[in-house]
Amino acid sequence: MPREANAVDFWRGFALISIFINHVPGMYWEHFTHRNFSISDSAELFVFLAGWSLGLLVSASGGRQGGAMPLAFRLGGRSVQIYTAHILISSLALAMLAGVAYLTETSLILEWHNAAAFFQDPAHTQIGIVLLTHQLGYFDILPLYVVLMLIAPAFVIIDRFAAPLLVPLSLLLYVLALATPFTAPTWPVEGQWFFNPFTWQALFVLGFVLSRDEGVGHFVRCNIRRIRQVAVPIVLAGLLIIAFDLFPDPTKVPEPKLFFVNGKSYLTPMRLIQFLAMAALFSSAYSLIARFTPWLTGPLSKLGRNSLNVFCVGSLLSLSGQIIRFLYAGSLTVDTIVVVVGVALLWLTAWLSEWRRRLGH
Repeated sequence: MPREANAVDFWRGFALISIFINHVPGMYWEHFTHRNFSISDSAELFVFLAGWSLGLLVSASGGRQGGAMPLAFRLGGRSVQIYTAHILISSLALAMLAGVAYLTETSLILEWHNAAAFFQDPAHTQIGIVLLTHQLGYFDILPLYVVLMLIAPAFVIIDRFAAPLLVPLSLLLYVLALATPFTAPTWPVEGQWFFNPFTWQALFVLGFVLSRDEGVGHFVRCNIRRIRQVAVPIVLAGLLIIAFDLFPDPTKVPEPKLFFVNGKSYLTPMRLIQFLAMAALFSSAYSLIARFTPWLTGPLSKLGRNSLNVFCVGSLLSLSGQIIRFLYAGSLTVDTIVVVVGVALLWLTAWLSEWRRRLGH
């Protein structure tokens, strides 16, 4: 039986729908997603919840006294599963672009989302896709997730044998990656990963430690009211920055610039701090949502329980939405159809995933 609706699955489902909508640029309904009112967006929420889920998994496995090896194998298996899913949806996305370009005789489509390299130099680019050094635009968060799952056993080991060092070591790596700066390179097209794993790991680790009932998690729970008092002006400041476009000018800030600008790739402090403030402020919102809109918590939690399958289908649906808007021109009617049909297919994906598991039992 699938687990009951809960806050983690609910917010993960919320993030999945937001990502689906936001990955169709120019869509009317993207103006109503929370990234329009927040410096951070659903990518931060997704990674934070991944770390939180790992913390819950460790606790369920016996915490610091449980078996490390079975957990490491489980996380390794999860990374292989995510990697396989990424290769599959990347291949399907390339096939979709090629098919539409062929049927419409529009070669420009072959250049969408960093796909041009594959069609111009397929041998090298295919190697890059397999090695995760070449990533399509809007299909680049799963490689980060693969890396996080691969290094997650190291986080668990540090948490077990030197728990007070986990957050300082993670933040040290985060600061060094911003100050230098450095990230994972891409190939064969020279560049860098959109999601820098050396900085985004900090949010993953924070989700991990905050999910626990001891250490940092215990401190936050004991002082959540004071933390929310600090979070309110931070969230309000974020709203003002967005409303009046008060983001710092990269050409006018001191070095190292990444400490002062808004950068998603490096998860700059502006985004990280604002997200943590949002998380603190809305950490108790689920109970109210479940109480007053129970019809919403069930479906969204179903999406969250089947996040990988839903994310993969959502990525392909977003690309489909982009193609539909390209072919038929964006309008409120077209955008509404894309969203309604897309969300329905996401829910169907989650339902089929759980139905298949029930048959397996």
